[in-house]
Amino acid sequence: MSEVLILTEAELRRAVGLDASAVDCVEAAFLALATKPVVMPPILRLDVAEARGEVDVKTAYVPGLTSFALKVSSGFFDNPKLGLPSLSGLMMLLSARTGMVEALLLDNGYLTDIRTAAAGAVAARHLARDDARIAAILGTGRQAALQLQALTLVRPIERARIWGRDVQKAKAAAATLTKELGFPVDAVATAADACSGADVVVTTTPAERPILKAEWLEAGQHVTAMGSDSEHKNEIDPALFKRAVYVADSLAQTRRLGELHHAIRAGIVKDTDSFATLGEVIAGSAPARRQAADITFCDLTGTGVQDTAIAVLANERARAARAGQLFETDISQQERTAS
Repeated sequence: MSEVLILTEAELRRAVGLDASAVDCVEAAFLALATKPVVMPPILRLDVAEARGEVDVKTAYVPGLTSFALKVSSGFFDNPKLGLPSLSGLMMLLSARTGMVEALLLDNGYLTDIRTAAAGAVAARHLARDDARIAAILGTGRQAALQLQALTLVRPIERARIWGRDVQKAKAAAATLTKELGFPVDAVATAADACSGADVVVTTTPAERPILKAEWLEAGQHVTAMGSDSEHKNEIDPALFKRAVYVADSLAQTRRLGELHHAIRAGIVKDTDSFATLGEVIAGSAPARRQAADITFCDLTGTGVQDTAIAVLANERARAARAGQLFETDISQQERTAS
């Protein structure tokens, strides 16, 4: 008999939050990507231009884990006009031994949000200065808030600035975050103002042209860019590659669709140039911040290995809490043969 556990977003929210264990889970996934024979195929992507929509399918098999995830993630950026969230999706967990479906995680993109924010925390943990206290967040959406929350798990953040193209949204986000996080979060007029004097800068937008200029950055800063997860998106001025120590979540992936992709197209770096990955930095096989004055820059495009890691964690916690509904899926051998 085969059983599939079906979990709703509400049940998954109770099982997994943005906390230290989620950060550690994603960190272990990046480490595995650098040190184990992980199987992670290229992203399958579908664009729905008429609705400003995109759908990505990601997966990865990690040796040592008993299951692997297949994740479908959608981003339809006109949805707010319809009163709907921009991001949605679900994950399917399959046995790494039999290939049988073990769980359907109907998370509506929640687990993607958590693993993306956790990746930002991992990047800051290994690349930002230990004494980083001031954060700059470019963007006002759900990920903007989560990235700032994630930073507080790994660095002593005591003040933040937030910038967005919509001033009112920035002000509203700043007020909400000040209340939730317990330290001042200020809405600022320009992205340059947000970056000035910040220790950590995080870009969280679907921008198609750079919103962060290289000349704004100062010695000792760290930049995490997490919005460029498709070929047409570009948050960072490619000139930053001339000034910063660059680290990729997956070098093969960022060459194709990350900020590195745009630097290659601009002729600033070559597609054969080698850079460190976040997993290699975690493993200690690649240098990160060599000195306090370095500008570090992490390019997060979102990897299937993160999805497998967070899905396995969610499944384990939900089963331990006896959450969700179990459905039997077997049919008899006679029915199977007849079909």
